[in-house]
Amino acid sequence: MKHWPDAATTLPDDGTEGALVGRVWRSGIGPSVVAVRESGVHDVTASFPTVRDLCETPDPAAQLRAADGERIAGLDELLVNTPPGTRDPEHPWLLAPVDLQAVKAAGVTFVASMLERVIEERVRGEASGAAEVRERIRGLLGDDLASLRPGSKEAAALKELMVARGMWSQYLEVGIGPDAEIFTKSPVLAAIGGATDAGVLTSSRWNNPEPEMVIVISSAGAVVGATLGNDINLRDVEGRSALLLAKAKDNNASAVLGPFVRLFDRSFGIDDVRKAAVTLTVEGDDGYRLDAVSSMSAISRDPLELVGQLIGPHHQYPDGAVLYLGTMFAPVEDRDTPGEGFTHHDGDLVTIATPRLGALVNRIRPSDACEPWNFGLADLMRSLSARGAL
Repeated sequence: MKHWPDAATTLPDDGTEGALVGRVWRSGIGPSVVAVRESGVHDVTASFPTVRDLCETPDPAAQLRAADGERIAGLDELLVNTPPGTRDPEHPWLLAPVDLQAVKAAGVTFVASMLERVIEERVRGEASGAAEVRERIRGLLGDDLASLRPGSKEAAALKELMVARGMWSQYLEVGIGPDAEIFTKSPVLAAIGGATDAGVLTSSRWNNPEPEMVIVISSAGAVVGATLGNDINLRDVEGRSALLLAKAKDNNASAVLGPFVRLFDRSFGIDDVRKAAVTLTVEGDDGYRLDAVSSMSAISRDPLELVGQLIGPHHQYPDGAVLYLGTMFAPVEDRDTPGEGFTHHDGDLVTIATPRLGALVNRIRPSDACEPWNFGLADLMRSLSARGAL
């Protein structure tokens, strides 16, 4: 049965044992950095005006645990008050758990999703031709490309073969070539969190969720934590032209992160990210249900390799970054018309979960029906200055 999340389903399997940081909106105050603890949700903005500031400390998890802060609510109270339409603006609600970090995404990092991007390109965004092209490409490439290391001699040999047969693709280039696809998913402060509406363009007729692990990176290039993400994708838009990637990826309420960032410590680290299994459930008002699992062990490029391609002497991020690591979710089963695969319906409830990070839940709505993004960097600076946090 469709339902918004509660604390029990939102938290990791070990509850508040991890160092969980998030953000909430407080009436008359604005965005606040919070620590999620057994005793409730505590405002620690006096110690860390932004999540970015916390992530720049030498040991963010230890710093968060040591920070004093006012208890502002129980987690269940926040979750009940977050969904649009039933929200009491006088009480706090959840936001995305990051703020000043650049929001980046790595694409085509799993074989299954790489093949689907090739298919989108071949059918020019028309879902009706996907099944036929899928069989033709798999007949040539096969499905077992997981052991092929991007940028290797074997990958270069496959590229030569595909070029000779007239089947090379820009998606194969970034999927098995030396350079990863890393793009900007959304502007700073535009991401949304859990228990709220996520946006899909009204004009899109072929789209899907992309359940992903997301890592949080400091300005020094250190991975300091992780969260869950939904890199909502418009398959028909990107399929028409890869130059429409921004239109396919960056729309109102289309970058989803949360529910919280779990900071790295002895209980959780990069190896937990590498071995995570991410589940996806889509529940429709029409009774439709989809269940899928993505295993991070099948990723083609190690998360730290992707970090190295994102940040370093070649590109600096003084406020750090968050990086979606890509998805292996390939929505090929038909939902409506035979041969056209999956696409969202208005009202779909999407749950993305993994035991060590909890569950990220959102309802799909048209982007122009979601809450508009109207709180930017200047507003944040004024808010923090007014409360004496800067």
